[in-house]
Amino acid sequence: MPESLTVNLKPGRRIKHGGYSFLSQGKLPADRAYIERYLTACRQGLIDDLGGDQSLSTAQAILIDRIISKLGISRCIEEFTRENSVMVGQELAPALKASYLAYSNSIRLDLITLGIDQNETGKEISPEDQTILIKADLKEKK
Repeated sequence: MPESLTVNLKPGRRIKHGGYSFLSQGKLPADRAYIERYLTACRQGLIDDLGGDQSLSTAQAILIDRIISKLGISRCIEEFTRENSVMVGQELAPALKASYLAYSNSIRLDLITLGIDQNETGKEISPEDQTILIKADLKEKK
């Protein structure tokens, strides 16, 4: 491209929700340390749902670890959005637009693969009911 057509733009405001730090370094921002307790509880809950440590296959352990990684990033994005805004001008916040739905869907598919999408009666739990259960669980833990 001819240099006369090149425009040097200043980088925009960087998204600082902490998801990248969590993914690359396994560390959460200091102001989001409570998410680690949440993730630890979720991990243990998934293990318990599958019958405990001794009954986990290697594949299940790997899936649980991936779910927790994705959940950590999602929680960082949620907290960042809660502290800032869902909208930036007329656009959806970049953190939500770029990857939040992809992480959420990936977590959902991993949970289905583990068989966690069913309740004790063997019936599939709807996404709406899953949201209600998660919110109730979070309120209980606070």
